[in-house]
Amino acid sequence: MSINRLFPALLECFGIIMCGYIAGRTNVITPTQAKGLGNYVSRFALPALLFKNMVVLNFSDVNWSFLYSILIAKASVFIIVCVLTLLVAHPQTRFSKAGLYPIFATQSNDFALGYPIVEALYQTTYPKYLQYIYLVAPVSLMMLNPLGFVFCEIQNWRENPGNSQGRMKILGLALLRVFQNPIVFMVFIGIAFNFALGQKIPVYLENFLDGLASSFSGSALFYLGLTMVGQTSKLKKSSFVALLLLITAKLLVLPLICREMVELLDKSNSVVNHTSLSNYAFLYGVFPVAPGVAIFAHQFNLEVEIITSGMVISTFVSAPIMYVSAWLLTIPSMDPKRLMSSLQNVSFDIGVVSLFALVWSLAVLLLSKKYKRLPHLLTANLLLAQLIVCIGMVLWNFIIHERNVVGQILVFVILYSALYSTYLWTGLISLSLFLLKKREFGNIPVVIIALAGWGIPVLMVCVLLSVGERDLDNIDSAFFYGKSQGRGDSAPTMASNPVAGISLICVNGPSFVGALSSYLEPCWLIMGSQIV
Repeated sequence: MSINRLFPALLECFGIIMCGYIAGRTNVITPTQAKGLGNYVSRFALPALLFKNMVVLNFSDVNWSFLYSILIAKASVFIIVCVLTLLVAHPQTRFSKAGLYPIFATQSNDFALGYPIVEALYQTTYPKYLQYIYLVAPVSLMMLNPLGFVFCEIQNWRENPGNSQGRMKILGLALLRVFQNPIVFMVFIGIAFNFALGQKIPVYLENFLDGLASSFSGSALFYLGLTMVGQTSKLKKSSFVALLLLITAKLLVLPLICREMVELLDKSNSVVNHTSLSNYAFLYGVFPVAPGVAIFAHQFNLEVEIITSGMVISTFVSAPIMYVSAWLLTIPSMDPKRLMSSLQNVSFDIGVVSLFALVWSLAVLLLSKKYKRLPHLLTANLLLAQLIVCIGMVLWNFIIHERNVVGQILVFVILYSALYSTYLWTGLISLSLFLLKKREFGNIPVVIIALAGWGIPVLMVCVLLSVGERDLDNIDSAFFYGKSQGRGDSAPTMASNPVAGISLICVNGPSFVGALSSYLEPCWLIMGSQIV
């Protein structure tokens, strides 16, 4: 994978999505105008993109074992979610949930968000991977969505007993909804013209299709941001557990099953191709839920709150999962020196993104003046420590490539003093919550807690500087002082974890002794693993 292009691609995609969201939130683009943009994307740009790529598709280069591996994985997740929903859901809403939840867990945003990511990762290495999106999406829609639509039609029939719909009519309506989807019927038309035109688009038609197809990516992402406005406000607390399970099934279970199915069923001759296909299957599974699922929920007027909120949340949660997963999948094939440099780049990217988020969070605390009250004052210290860590990671990326030993040590002190401080503030905030509940916090000056949260980490770093031996050839800050640094890293965590765990247990219930006994065993295991 061209992994260095992933972060810019994610910034591009989610930047356009945020522009659309802001435009809709500030009413720069009204809902009526947004509907017009959606009609253009779904009825002009997307059909042109599909038609163009299906006409030039060379079916002899397609790895069919990869395709049916993905289809089997999607069908497995679909059936699992459907069966569990029928068993667990309330009888009055059982069929609507059994129809829409499996579609939610299996239908990905392949074209608007998936295609730019795949293009960034594989355009220079495996450009043929782009064509799999055009084949998997319509086939899965035709195989799986009709079953979900049948359940939704059954739910409507149960809620309107006077409606005299027979079984064949319900099935016909479900199939009609499938073939009304432009992804489905335009693929069929494209395949027909593929054989009729000999995989070559006429010159007079090619420029016209290119003009429409090239407008799809940006307009689709912008429209995706518009559709997110006001969706999460509809979510009820009672639906949170169901939403969490659905997002887990879509972003974690489906990718793992896709990867394992390709590992089992793929018949590639090359080990490299086999590994690459299995990694690609995992990334394909992480693509977020398609906006079309929310459209289905509105059409049936069923489970609208969960589906629309889940579409928004899964879109933004998928970004860090895709980013981290892509790096983890490339680690086994990396040279150690290149791996070290890549990890440094990842730390820099995460530091930059986190920097903006922490500045926003601190600004909210300061402007709302909540920092003057407890425990918000301590939370502000934690956010400040995390902000300094991000600044330290960004500075480390520049200073480590220079032979300036004094500068490297100075940045290291700033970075790890703040990092150790974040470990301690976690325990101190939990302890303060317990003391506030017991109304004993007034007996302990806040100054002492502040000195502990900032002073102890600085003292630990000073000890590390005096006893540790620098490894100037190592660019990773986590190993800049070798084994001594590894032992030092575990100390603040070992001190903070028990304090945080015991304090939170005391806050949440009076049965301290029983809860403490159940907590100590995993706590010791965690500390032991950190020592190792």
